[in-house]
Amino acid sequence: MIFEKTIFFIFLSLTLNAQNITKQMCEKKGEDYIFTSKECINLKKYNGETKGKLNIVVHGNWDEGTNILGRYAPFAENLSFETDITTVAIALPGYSNSSTNSLKSLASGKNLAFSKGYVNFLSDLVSKLKVKYNANKVTYIGHSAGCTMGINLLGTKPFLIDSLLCAGGSYSLDKKDKSSDKISAMDIINNISRQAKIAIVYGTEDKISPAKKNIEFYNFAKNEGLNIKLVEATGANHLDLDMTDASVEAIVELVE
Repeated sequence: MIFEKTIFFIFLSLTLNAQNITKQMCEKKGEDYIFTSKECINLKKYNGETKGKLNIVVHGNWDEGTNILGRYAPFAENLSFETDITTVAIALPGYSNSSTNSLKSLASGKNLAFSKGYVNFLSDLVSKLKVKYNANKVTYIGHSAGCTMGINLLGTKPFLIDSLLCAGGSYSLDKKDKSSDKISAMDIINNISRQAKIAIVYGTEDKISPAKKNIEFYNFAKNEGLNIKLVEATGANHLDLDMTDASVEAIVELVE
């Protein structure tokens, strides 16, 4: 009997989690949510005094269900103080209380950060955040997969964001992983606005996005005419690379 009840509650939980969250349901959740591209996205916003500007913080690949805002909300709050600009940390589909109506979490498949579906989703999300918070200039702060999607967004929608802090990202796909539904910065670099300000941050102890990979992309992008800066976070590994002093200093410089 106990076993049957346990199975029932597990089934009920899975059924509830699988339900689509409609726009109306999302709007009732309050100011910490926004509905875009059929997804109800959980966010945390911290106000700054500067008008017309917005910082958007986008995380990388974590285990599905991770309370990502528990980690990134304090970082967003700190950035709002450091820059005096309203800062929003978002939880991608499948993280914190964000839905997975049409998109899977980054952890559910390989190279999803390179998918056109995710880039289109981010494009819609950034556009709606700009309207919601009356911003005409956006600084995008991305870590790992969030960095990868950010620079791909720059190449897809060149004037949607004005500056990019890209910490520990990936910029190309192996030939065997390329497909018509995926894009990478190396393939669309000619589309990136030369007015956009970009800072590439690498950690000297990062084994996931090694220094060599970031330096090689920086050199390539610089030769292509991008307005790009390379930032070294001495002693930093992959985890929390976007939160290092080197990264925060680079963000402050980007928004000036």
